Amino acid sequence: MSQPLPIYEIQSAIVAAASAGQRVIIAAPTGSGKSTQVPQMLLEADPRREGQIVVMQPRRLAARLLARRVAGERKSELGAEVGYQIRFENVTSSRTRIRYVTEGVLLRQMLQDPLLKGVSAILFDEFHERHLYGDVSLARALDLQQGSRPDLRVLVMSATLDLDPLERYLAPCRLLVSEGRTHPVQVRYAATPSYADKRPAWEQAADAFADYAATGDAGDVLVFMPGVFEIHQTIEALRRKPEARGYVLLPLHGELASADQDAAVAGYERRKVVVATNVAETSLTIPGICCVIDSGLARMSRYDPNRGINTLLVEKISRASADQRAGRAGRTAPGVCLRLWSQEEHGFRPANELPEIKRLDLAEVVLVLKATGLADLRTFRWLDPPETQALAHAEELLLDLGALQIPPGSAGTEITAVGRKMLAFPLHPRYARMLLAAQDYGCVNQACLIAALTQGRDLLLRNVEDRVAFLREDLVKSGGDFEFLIALWHSLEQQRFAPEVCQRYGVHAQTARQVEPLFRQFLDLARQQELDTAKRNPGADALRKCILTGFSDRVGRRAEAGGARFDLVHGRRGTLARESLVREAPLIVAAEVRELEGKEKSVNTVLSLATPIEADWLMEMFPNDIARTLRVWFEASSKRVRAEEQLQFRQLSIGTKRIEPPPTEEAARLLAEEVLAGRLILNDWDDWVEQWITRLNLLAKWCPELGLPAIAPEDRRALVEHLCHGCFGAKAIKDKPVKSLVKGWLSAAQQQLLEKQAPERLTLRNGRTPRVHYDAANPPHIAVRIQELFGVQSTPVIAMNRVPVLVRILAPSMRPVQITQDLAGFWRDHYPRIKQELQRKYPKHKWL
Repeated sequence: MSQPLPIYEIQSAIVAAASAGQRVIIAAPTGSGKSTQVPQMLLEADPRREGQIVVMQPRRLAARLLARRVAGERKSELGAEVGYQIRFENVTSSRTRIRYVTEGVLLRQMLQDPLLKGVSAILFDEFHERHLYGDVSLARALDLQQGSRPDLRVLVMSATLDLDPLERYLAPCRLLVSEGRTHPVQVRYAATPSYADKRPAWEQAADAFADYAATGDAGDVLVFMPGVFEIHQTIEALRRKPEARGYVLLPLHGELASADQDAAVAGYERRKVVVATNVAETSLTIPGICCVIDSGLARMSRYDPNRGINTLLVEKISRASADQRAGRAGRTAPGVCLRLWSQEEHGFRPANELPEIKRLDLAEVVLVLKATGLADLRTFRWLDPPETQALAHAEELLLDLGALQIPPGSAGTEITAVGRKMLAFPLHPRYARMLLAAQDYGCVNQACLIAALTQGRDLLLRNVEDRVAFLREDLVKSGGDFEFLIALWHSLEQQRFAPEVCQRYGVHAQTARQVEPLFRQFLDLARQQELDTAKRNPGADALRKCILTGFSDRVGRRAEAGGARFDLVHGRRGTLARESLVREAPLIVAAEVRELEGKEKSVNTVLSLATPIEADWLMEMFPNDIARTLRVWFEASSKRVRAEEQLQFRQLSIGTKRIEPPPTEEAARLLAEEVLAGRLILNDWDDWVEQWITRLNLLAKWCPELGLPAIAPEDRRALVEHLCHGCFGAKAIKDKPVKSLVKGWLSAAQQQLLEKQAPERLTLRNGRTPRVHYDAANPPHIAVRIQELFGVQSTPVIAMNRVPVLVRILAPSMRPVQITQDLAGFWRDHYPRIKQELQRKYPKHKWL
């Protein structure tokens, strides 16, 4: 090496600490060489020591490129002394001594080989990024070192680390700091705050590049953008700049093919501009970079356990990430970093990114931990404990998938045989469970292809022309999105993924080619689990049920016919992706539910990879999650009681079924409510019935010793319900006999008491029988003409002579002339005067 890297300043301390079996923290600036040189230091210090030196990297791109770089430095073929292993790709051999891996690879190796017999040292590189599997793998390594592998060397490395909590976590440990930087980097900020500049980030970056290029400074340029869309927009904006003439413009992101990634880091005779996501933020050296233009943005994955939704939103990066990005400019020469935000804004950014353990779906890692026999997740050696709700949701999902169970008499969970089989597939538990379920439905081959199609970038180009969309629909006229992708991929396979054919169908040709090796790998894993991978034609329903098995918590019901809005289980909502072919199915299951940032910072919950399903399947496959609710109501238009059974799957209504006849008791209650409210009529419920009830209630009040049962409002309701029993509409109840039912409230003896003590008619001394009017708020009264009272000297009384009857005395014209409860006084004091007046008006009538 022509010039020693700064990390060599502490080489002896690194080797001594690691050789002594100490845990080591290496804090070294970006560009110091720790990612490439520390593994070689350990190997050269003790070349006869058995076991691999495993270097964990947060990103696949970095693992692959670092391995190639170190292999080149050691003049070794990649995969021989130095190799790499990432998910679905293993470039190592029995001779490999230094192995670069992504974090999930090591955790699964720990599961298969708990003692890590073939590993002598583990280096956790770029640990400041706090990836989920990095945290968990470090905890497992510490447990292993503390137990059966005290010889295992553990080193944690980063350029930007919050050292105090990490030192406490690793204690006892040795902290080693390298102060040197390869070359200085000048950081320049925007003159105005980013929020004051309304232009898209790519336009701002293109202008910043033009200003930098105009100064005549030499060197290549690295532009950081949050995602693939912004990268393409930036490259287009740069092409429009005269200052970019002569530059090679290259994208760099994790979804690119390996050859395209290599092209971005290769050397060129011309200067280049590399526009990258945060894959270029750490570990990776791109030779010749002298200027970094930083948008200060990244697309951050998060998971909301309360709603079960993944979010992928553009957010501002932390100060630590900004420092990492700036360091890319000082790797091979002095550099400059142009930040597209003001220096004042910089101070308000968070110091570090939130660890993934706090923001991602934990289902896969929880399944792995359960496979190690961990009963209580709260007792795990967490560096930063995850949210309780996130752990609970992960366990809940794994229980739904059958990967975990609750043993009898236990409050905790344990892994099941199904869960252990799921671990054979390096996939999210949903897809692993789907592959196992495929055996029961005879569609393992198709399920393996589905898994392969969903592990990389989207197969389909977005915003395709209507012509291409029509061709897609013509390929699969009905069915789900997965069925379409399967048919499309097989069609392209038959045509050897010809670029012109892929373009015709709006497909990423390179992505389509990359599916095949994954497909074959999943088929091999399925065979190892003794699954039937032969090509079969089990029918669409079988594959759809298989998909439903893995994604039952993402069932949705279309809010309105032909619309794109869906109600989801557990009270969530979302909109079906525009490219989905599932246009009319009322029930679907969506393999992806994501919150994406739309226009003008709007956030949309988008459902994609949809599959039509049937309500009957939910009742068949998840009987314990079906709630049946009976709805009975009075339909005013038909004046009839209606009933239907509503089916709910995890709080989502999935259908209704008309019930005929409606439940008798509920129908009677609803009809009675309508009668009591006056909206339905019982022809036989007339004034006589009302008077009979009032007579009874008053007599029970006046003479409680008689023991008569009054009719309270609830009793009245019961009587009406009884009348309506067995009926379901207005026609059936209108002519019901009421009087006999009401009178039946009393026994024969009680009826006699009622007729005697609160009679319907009074018999006066002169033989007249006027009707008594009863009122709950006023005294009972009779209304008679004055001549009909001749001979009646005393006021009539009822209710065991306790209640005098109010007498309304009428003139021959039936107009009242006196109201009294004292007839004797009337005859004595008032009749003489009234008689004179009435004789004059009615001379033909008899007067006493």
